[in-house]
Order: sequence, then structure tokens, then C-alpha cells
Amino acid sequence: MRRTLPATLLLIAGLPLLASAALALGTLFDAAAWHALAQDPRLLRALGLSLWTGLASTALAWWATRALLSQAFVQQRLAALLRGLPAMLATPHAAFAIGLAFLLAPSGWVLRALSPWLTGFDFPPPWPTTQDPWGLDLIAALVFKEIPFLLWTAATQLQRDDVRQRWRAEHALAQTLGYTPRRAFALVVWPQLAPRLAGPLLAVLAYGLTVVDMALVIGPASPPTLAVLAWQWLQDADLATHAQGAAAGGVLVLAVLVSALLWQAVQALARRHTRQANGWRGRAPGPQRSGLPWGAGLLAAVYAAVLLALAVGSVAGIWPFPALWPEAFTPQAWQSVWASRGTVLTTLGLAAASSALALAWAVAWLECATRRWDAALRPLLYAPLVLPAVLWVVGLYRLALWLRWEGLWPALLLAHTLMALPYVLLALAPAYSGFDPRYRAISDSLGHGHWHFLLRIKWPLLRRALAASAAVGCAVSVAQYLPTLYLGAGRWATVTTEAVTLAAGAQRSLTSAYAALQWLLPVLGFAPAAWVGRPRRFTVHPT
Repeated sequence: MRRTLPATLLLIAGLPLLASAALALGTLFDAAAWHALAQDPRLLRALGLSLWTGLASTALAWWATRALLSQAFVQQRLAALLRGLPAMLATPHAAFAIGLAFLLAPSGWVLRALSPWLTGFDFPPPWPTTQDPWGLDLIAALVFKEIPFLLWTAATQLQRDDVRQRWRAEHALAQTLGYTPRRAFALVVWPQLAPRLAGPLLAVLAYGLTVVDMALVIGPASPPTLAVLAWQWLQDADLATHAQGAAAGGVLVLAVLVSALLWQAVQALARRHTRQANGWRGRAPGPQRSGLPWGAGLLAAVYAAVLLALAVGSVAGIWPFPALWPEAFTPQAWQSVWASRGTVLTTLGLAAASSALALAWAVAWLECATRRWDAALRPLLYAPLVLPAVLWVVGLYRLALWLRWEGLWPALLLAHTLMALPYVLLALAPAYSGFDPRYRAISDSLGHGHWHFLLRIKWPLLRRALAASAAVGCAVSVAQYLPTLYLGAGRWATVTTEAVTLAAGAQRSLTSAYAALQWLLPVLGFAPAAWVGRPRRFTVHPT
């Protein structure tokens, strides 16, 4: 059975992935759509904005992640750096964008705190502090959201005992040769860690180039990024306009591929320059930079400010500018959320079911698939991370039409499971693959069967990784916007679709309530995961 299970698992997840990808790519072979796209005057500007925001946010997040990891590794404070990551990872992208927009808006908290004593403003100024035409707000939101993800994926490598001990020894050896701790990290540890983050980095780059929900909330509007423009075209009932949106999705695929190749070339040049300038046989290292001693604190402060803005905004009544606090508080927004509690139940049901299915599939795959199968097919399983969402959902929608699932719960569950699966697998694979095989040998020597080993030894020891992976799956499901919008066909609403829709209106308190709920629901998944994964304590009773 274990020999045939990988093929069965591949059929379960691989066929929908391949079918939806093929159906999505099949929409690109329309010459008229490509011609219409090329003639659209907004194309070059929208494509430029997508490239600028995606590449700039990826570069800044990568640089900040390296600086924070260097500081934590040198000071042996990795655990302290990672302590606040669950709350940051639980914050959906759209919710973070909404909270950041409320902070930076002309009537937001930042200008309120500075007015009128410093700015002299008695009324909100007509400044483009949100949805600015240069995409700076979108870049900032992407950077602050992707740093925790990159730190988390790096931690899965640094927390492995074998890897950590070997890198610590090599780091100490480099210092005996005259290199400072930070330079030793840059020359010894980072060149080994960075290639292991290539997959997560590609996911960050692809998301930054093709993001829709965050760009709708805080990105430029006239023109928008190409992903938003493609989404608007795909929503049009006219078949020619719809095909033009699919062609724009094809342009985004090419942008991701070209940007990834360009990024690899730049990284290769940077590594070559580093080896030539600071090689073991080269000149002595120059003066060291101070790094980012305040970086972790700044990251935590931004998230705290965003969540506080959402919390206060959700209960704010009359709030004239430039008052720092509302004149009155009201639960009206939360009463409206309670009146629409079916939306919350739909979100929770999808999150629980999709994360459970994704976790079960990931465990079965990691347990039964051979290394050859895993190495060959892992890129396929990570496809939802790198394909543009606007094109991916077109394939999923056509697959749902073929199955006659349009607007049905199974279609939503399939979409959410396929989107959660790569994240769950990414979270679980390092711990599962690094499990000490000697435990299995001891169990076999005692005459226990395979299921006894799994249920009594392996899975209990991996309960922290299993619980964390399930929580990640829940968070990914809660954050889904485009799959819910397309496959739900307007019949199903989640807190994310409601929050993004309300963000375009003037209902600040209701928008804040739904955005805060976007954060609270994943926390409901991460809190039990933290409790399940807590260290076990044993009490020895005197005899």
C-alpha cells in the first residue's frame, strides 16, 4: 500500500493542479486578446508599477531578513527574534494593508499625532499618503508582510540541530581567522542559508509582482498595477475583455520568470564580488556596519500599531480631525458583523476543512513518497506559490465549470485546499524530513508495527510542527480573496472578501471590524498550535 500511495496522492492533488494550470495557460492562445492588450495605453505604466513594487519590496524584505538573521545569529537570540512571528504570520495581507492605510491616510493616526502642534493642520490635507501613484505604500506593506515569512522559513533551517551545530562551528572557525562575527556570518553562514531560501524567495517575488487584494486597498489606482488591471478585465462580462485580462495574466507570468532570472543573475554577481573582495585568501576585512539593532523592535512596533488602529477603528464613533482618540465608542460595527455571522462560519469552515485536508495530504506524502518522487514533483506542488493568482483562478474556475461545481462548496474547498497545500508542505517538510531515523530502528527492534511507531512515537514528537503547519493552513485559507470571489460566483462571502470590498467605501468602522476579524480568526488557529506544541513537563513524585 505504501508503494501505491504516492501515485494516489499525486492523482488527488496533482491532477487538479495540472488541470487548472493547463486550463489557465490555454486562455493565453488568443491573438486578438494579445493585440488588444498591446494597444491599451495603460499597459506599460501598469507593468512598470508591478515590476517596481514587486522587485523593490522583494529586495528590501530580503535585505532586512538578512540583517535581522545576522544580528540574531551572532547574538544567539534567534528564539527572541522568532517569538512574535506567529502573530505576524497570522495577520492576513489585506488586513495589514487596511490597518496600514488607516495609519498613513491624511486623516490617519500619524498625521493626527503630529497635528496641529507640528503640522498646523486643522483638516486632513489632500496628500496621496495612501494609494500614491508611485506605489510606495504598497511597497512598505509588502516589505513588512514578507519579512516574517522569510524569517520563519529561515528558522526552519536554523532550528535543525545538525545544521545549527555545524554552522555554529564554522562560524566560530571563521572568527579564529580574524573575521568579526557579522562578517563571519556573511561569509560562512549566509552563503549556505540563502540557497535554501530560494523557493520562499521566489514565492515572495511572485506574490509582490501579482498581488491583487493589497494593491486594491493601498496600491496605486490610476493606473493600477497590472495584476489589478487584469482582475478588472477578467470580471468583465464581455468575452473579448475577459480574454484581454487572461493575456495580461500571461504577461505577469513572463514578468515573474524574467524577474526571477534577473534576480538569480544579480545574486550570482553579488556572491562572486563577495568572494573576490572578502575571500579567505584575500585582504583583511574592512570596518563593519552596525546592522539593524532596532530592526526587530521596529517590525513589532509597526504590527502593533496596525492592529491597534484596526481595534480602535472598529469601535470608533464620531472622530473629528485632528483628535487623537474618538469622541465616542460604539459596538455598532461588531453588531453588524454578528448579524452577518454566516460569513464568519463560512470562513471558519473553509479554514478548518482545507487545512485538515492539506495537512493529511502533506503527512501522507512525506511519509510515503520516495526521495526521487519528492524531488521530481515538489515543484509542481509549489505551483500555486509562483503562478499569478489572477491567472491561476481562471484555470480553477474553468475546472469548476467542467465539474459543474461553480458556486458550490466543494469548489471553494478545492481552491482553498490547493492554495493551502504548498504552505503546509513548506512548513512541515523540514521537521518531518529531519526526524531522526534511529527512533524507527528502536521501535522495530521492540517488535512494534509501523502504525504504532507513527501514533505513539513519531507524530507525538512532531506535534509542534504538525500543529504549526495546520495553523499556517488556516491562515492561508482565511486570507484567500480571488479564489473565493471567482469560484464562489458571488454566492459565498468570507471575512476577507467583505473586508476588501468595504475598504473601497467610507465605512471605516465596519472595514476595521472585518479586518480585525481577519487577524483574530488565524489567531484562533495559532493559539491551539502553540498550546499543543508547548514543551512537556514531567513531575517526579517521591516514593
